[in-house]
Parts: sequence; C-alpha cells; structure tokens
Amino acid sequence: MGQSRKRSGQIPYDKRNAGYTGRNRSEYIYGNTVRKLEPERRREEPAVKASKHEIRRNRDKAKYMNAGYLVFLAAALCASAFILVNYIQLRAELTNLTKSVAAKESELNVLKVSNDEEYNRIISSIDLEEIKRIALTELGMVYAGEEQIIQYENKSVDYMRQVTGSNQQR
Repeated sequence: MGQSRKRSGQIPYDKRNAGYTGRNRSEYIYGNTVRKLEPERRREEPAVKASKHEIRRNRDKAKYMNAGYLVFLAAALCASAFILVNYIQLRAELTNLTKSVAAKESELNVLKVSNDEEYNRIISSIDLEEIKRIALTELGMVYAGEEQIIQYENKSVDYMRQVTGSNQQR
C-alpha cells in the first residue's frame, strides 16, 4: 500500500538522471547517439465500413450450403472416421503384440534359468573318478605313451588340422 503511493520528498526517476535540464523530453539525448526530435507517427486510416446490404449478403452465403459442399463434408467425415478407426485398431494390435512379446521373453527367461539349473545339476552329479575307473578297468583304456605323442609345428598361428591314421587320404 505504501509502495503504490508517491512519497513526498522523492525525486522522480527522470529528474534524478544526470543531464536533465527540465526542458521538453523530446530534446533530451540519452547515451551517445542522437535520436530524431519528432518520431514519425503512424497515421491510422479509418476502417472501411461495409454496407448493410453486403453484410446481409455475406451472412446469407455463410448460412447456405449446397449439395456439393455437403457431399464433400460427408466424404471428409467418412475418411476421418475410417482413418481414426484403423489407427485405433493398429494401436490395439500393437499393444497386444507388445504384451505377447513380453510374455514370450518372460517364458524364455524362465526356461533358460531352469535349463541352467538342470545343466548344473547334471554336471555336479558326474563322478569323474568313476568314469576313469570304468575306462581303465572295464574298457581297457590306457594312458598314451611317449612314443604315441607327436609334436606338430604350426607355421600359421590361426589353426591346425589334425588327421588321424584312419582319416588320412593317400
């Protein structure tokens, strides 16, 4: 409330500025550039009023709709409705497919976890000592001797193909 009233004893802003001479404001120069003393004033041209007859005729035209215009509006409405219905159907189908993909991904994750658990159970149930015992005693397998081991020198570092005696071609 006290801020909205002009307080006595205060100098107005424009009088506080250095260079204020009390003359007409249009003669005052701000800054280092000179401005025009009389700014150009825009002349407002009076609006052209239409006659009552023209106004009535325009209103009648706006109210009147011919058959071609109605057919065009009906076709535009049908096309808009068709596009809108197709769009809504496509969005619904997309939503259903997204839900289906999410369900399949969830099922895949469950199957992967159960597969990994089953694999780990099978691997942990294998007794390597029992396999070694059966191979040595029942099947007559023996460890390879020094004369059976052949050292190959690989000139190319990429890979080496090993050909056993039964697979050799002559």
